[in-house]
Amino acid sequence: MESDPLLRRPDHLASGTVVDYRGCPIGRQSTTSSSTGKWNSALFIIGVEMAERSAYFGISTNLIMFLTDHLGQPMASAAAAVNTWYGVAMMTPLLGAYVADSHLGRYRTIVAASLLYLLVGWLGLGMLTMSVVLPNLSPRAQAALFYFSLYLVAFAQGGHKPCVQAFGADQFDEDDPQEGVARSSFFNWWNFGMGASTLGSLLALTYVQDNLGWGLGFGIPCVLMAVAVVVFLMGTRTYRFYELERESPFARIGRAFAELAKKNRGADQSLASSSSEEESGFPLGGGAAKEKRSVQASDIAKPEEEEEDGSSRSTEQLEEAKGVLRLFPIWASCLIFAVVLAQPSTLFTKQGSTMDRRIGSSGFQVPPASLQSLIGVTTVAFIPLYDRVLVPATRKLSGRPSGLTPLQRVGTGIALSVVLMAVAALVERKRLEAARELDGATVPVPVPMSVWWLVPQYVLYGIADVFSVVGLQEFFYDQVPDSLRSLGVALCLSIFGIGSFASSFLVPAIDGATGRAGGSWFSDDLSRAHLDYFYWLLAGLSAVGLCVYLFFAQAHVYKKKVNGGL
Repeated sequence: MESDPLLRRPDHLASGTVVDYRGCPIGRQSTTSSSTGKWNSALFIIGVEMAERSAYFGISTNLIMFLTDHLGQPMASAAAAVNTWYGVAMMTPLLGAYVADSHLGRYRTIVAASLLYLLVGWLGLGMLTMSVVLPNLSPRAQAALFYFSLYLVAFAQGGHKPCVQAFGADQFDEDDPQEGVARSSFFNWWNFGMGASTLGSLLALTYVQDNLGWGLGFGIPCVLMAVAVVVFLMGTRTYRFYELERESPFARIGRAFAELAKKNRGADQSLASSSSEEESGFPLGGGAAKEKRSVQASDIAKPEEEEEDGSSRSTEQLEEAKGVLRLFPIWASCLIFAVVLAQPSTLFTKQGSTMDRRIGSSGFQVPPASLQSLIGVTTVAFIPLYDRVLVPATRKLSGRPSGLTPLQRVGTGIALSVVLMAVAALVERKRLEAARELDGATVPVPVPMSVWWLVPQYVLYGIADVFSVVGLQEFFYDQVPDSLRSLGVALCLSIFGIGSFASSFLVPAIDGATGRAGGSWFSDDLSRAHLDYFYWLLAGLSAVGLCVYLFFAQAHVYKKKVNGGL
């Protein structure tokens, strides 16, 4: 009887068995598992992500302008609201990863989440559209309707986001040399597709929203969601599946964490008892007791010990738990970098809205949110350069198929983020000087300074994204236990969720503190604000974060041996 690849594995199949779409074992090496064949499968998966990301960024990239211009919110409050929503959107994948790795499997979770995304998206985006096309609604009701629908969309994408990338990487066998190299390349081209789809959203949807209406601009993503479902289902017969283990990996890891905590408490009690005995000068129970304590201490140090019922504890479970814990220092040291990445969709966009955005003599003005397309352009242009030029060059120096290790990539991106924020601060300072050179009580908008001065910071953002975000995706996918790879992707996304929450806290806190001191850094009149101070603050925090990251990255031990440091 054929097994369903979407269900937990049958008894006759081993954990992690590779099967086709009917559930028939195909083996890790087969005529269908060549890197070329797996690229065909990966293209369908990249396609669904491109469609879904087009819809998502069509909503998110212009939110700051909608909240300030349409709903009339202050800039600091609007920036905090966007960052909070983005943080929630990046944290819900943790729930989606649990469902995928413990119950449904990645394929079924993607299908379910895509349908939910589609249904909730139509409902949510329908509400978004209603909130902007029904002028009789009170401002408070309009805002409540808008936020309710916005968070529906954020929740719906939680099941989609952590599984699609992990499922795409699953199509390549890491133990096969040819497919292993292709899988490393997959992460690059995955982000190429994301950059291309984001670029399309920024150029098309933001123009529609700013010039043709918010209702139409929020309605188009509904169609894109429907396309995403169709594209993914078209590739079902070509996919490689992995049977779920009979036991939930989350439950197994949870028990291992509890065991580690129990052993640590036992070690602390043993050390405390030994210390008390030494201080008193008398043995607590004689030599036999001392020998017993010695045996217990050695048992704690063992990776495997005997239970009271005589059963042996699995060292594999303990090693999996330790492997997840080893990722935490890297996760925490990247949070400041994530705060930096939260700025283009909020403060960078508001910056651009105050500058001269005309192109030539035609009078056409670039929509402020479309400036984020420069990130997509940079990503689309730089990833082929990285994959075809930089990787072969560094491969000759390092001897590694991927050239740089994932942690080296991340460190390079964090270093670029320091330069990025310094450049942004210098440009903002020049913008302020241009505004304040004009006489009069009211500074005109736009400020007599071309919006193209913002190009360097967007380009640096795109390059830093290629290094760090791609490196983090590969790192967390590879370093978590094999059965928890959806969790690995979700952990990577949670970095940016926490970073957005941190940004949503920093901006109002600094706004309140500096406002009481006489001049808010985030004044609604940006010509009297001090975004340059905030950017310098982020540059300094990023420099400190880079030092912390390098310390932990150098000490990290990869799950699989990697030549060289980091």
